[in-house]
Formats: sequence, structure tokens, C-alpha cells
Amino acid sequence: MNSIYPDENRTGWILSQRGPRAPLNEWQPSGLFLEQELASSGRILRSAGILLTNKECPWHCLMCDLWKHTLTHSVPLGAIPRQIDYALAELGIKPDQFKLYNSGSFFDSAAIPPADYPAIAERVSSAQNVIVESHPRLIGERVLRFRDLLHGSLEVAMGLETIHPEVLPRLNKRFTLEQFARSTEFLRKNDVAVRAFVLVKPPFLNELEAIQWAVKSAQFALTCGAGVVSLIPTRGGNGALDRLMQAGEFSPPSLSALEQSLELSLKLRAGRVFADTWDLEKFSSCSACFKAREQRLNTANLTQILIPNVRCSACGAE
Repeated sequence: MNSIYPDENRTGWILSQRGPRAPLNEWQPSGLFLEQELASSGRILRSAGILLTNKECPWHCLMCDLWKHTLTHSVPLGAIPRQIDYALAELGIKPDQFKLYNSGSFFDSAAIPPADYPAIAERVSSAQNVIVESHPRLIGERVLRFRDLLHGSLEVAMGLETIHPEVLPRLNKRFTLEQFARSTEFLRKNDVAVRAFVLVKPPFLNELEAIQWAVKSAQFALTCGAGVVSLIPTRGGNGALDRLMQAGEFSPPSLSALEQSLELSLKLRAGRVFADTWDLEKFSSCSACFKAREQRLNTANLTQILIPNVRCSACGAE
């Protein structure tokens, strides 16, 4: 079957499917959340996620919906520290860990001005760990510069997405598994922790393949040296995936697929594996058992132990 997704000029096709961006204030973050997260020490950390407002990254990945909360221009010097100030005032606490997520790559100078690194580091100085996101191809000297400014440890999250040999190139990420492995090696040699984002059911895979390749991808990331793998159910709503859904080339994973991916990945016993539960209800088809299944995943995230499956007479889940 011929695909509607082109082999050439994929970026142009992806951009052509988009709707409008959200209105943003470059002096305020686009989002803020508090959560608990299990650290490598076994301690439960109070983790603050700040979704920084900045210019969109240059890669335009097929599954990305983060562009909706990005700017088309670079922010002025001082804007990112001001956004963190705003978030800290809203939080009213000093978290154990910061996630400075910016809808792209922290080490993209068009998104986060390197001249702001000292001011950013000063504002997160109370945390024992700081996590930032980056594309594997941007791992280099800027990482070390920022690491050396921090009072706590640095962790870099990279989107591996999948190691499927046909699907990964089609995601428009434009990196190879070898590049991911080299970036991970560089980070680990320089005492920077690594977490990898792995998609559960990216486009072009069925449900069974989705589970198999999520686990294979988690294993690859952990073998490369990642200490954390976050399993992310692939969401529609970015334009491109909605078009592929109409054409029968993509459908979101079931809640069961995420559960099975987490269970099998935890059995690898090679690092912490988390299931992303953001908007989890979208992947559920049964309101009767959803809350119990959500709690099961949250418990697994904090303990790395999956309690027995939830049994449901309404939908037959077991």
C-alpha cells in the first residue's frame, strides 16, 4: 500500500499539516507542573517541570506536538531566567529536582541563549538534579559548560523514540542509532546522566509491533548507558499524525500496550523505566477500570514494581 507520507521533503509535508500556534508570552513559561519521581538512590524526589517558552527546534519531527507552544523567534537575553523566576514564584517551594523542558533542545543556542546559562544555573541551585532535553546531535561542549555551573548533577533527556530500522528515519529526527550511542557515551564519560524517551506505538506500527519495539528500544537505550527510559504513548493532535490516522497509517496505542511495554521493560532490570501518564485517560476505552489502572502505573513509576493486573468485568481486562 502506498503511503501518503512522502519519502522526500518530509519537513514540508509535516509543516503543511499544522494548525495555529498558541499565543505565548516570552517572559513566562508555557507550562508548569509538580510531580514525584523515583531517583537512582531510591528516594522519592519533589520534581518541578518548567515548560520554557522559546523558539521551536529545527528538526520538525513527524510526531511532535510541542511546536504548538513555541515561538518563531529567539527569546531576548534574560527571558529564560525570568521565566524560571515566574515559575518559582508560582511553585512557592524549592523542589529537589528541576526539569527544564523547552519543547526542543536546551543546547540549541537559538532556543536557550548560552549567555543565560549562569543565571539559569543560579536559579536552580537549590536542586540536587537538573534535567534538560536535547537532540543527540547537539551534545557537546555546551553541555559541559552548563554542567560546570550547576550545584547539583545534570541529566540530559534525549528522544530515541524507536530503534525500528524503517520507522526511525521516517520520524524526521535525522539522527542514527550510532549518533545516539556516541552522544550517550560522551555524556556518561563526563558524569552527565542520561534518560531516553521511547515512543509506544509510533506511526506505521500495529499494536503487537508497538510493544515489541518499545521494549527493544528501551533495552537499546539502557545498554547504551541511559539510567532512565520514559515510555511515551504516541499522541495525535499535531496535524501530521491526524492526517496519517485518516489514512490508516497511525492509531494511538491502547492503555494495555503501554502497560505491557512497561511490564516487559521493567523485567530488563537495567535501569529505571517510567510510563508517561500525561493525559492517560485518552488511551483508555473503559471508565470503570481506568482509575485503578492509572494508579497501578503511578505506583510502578515510584516503586519499579508492577502489582497484579487490574481485572474489570465491564471491559474484560485482566
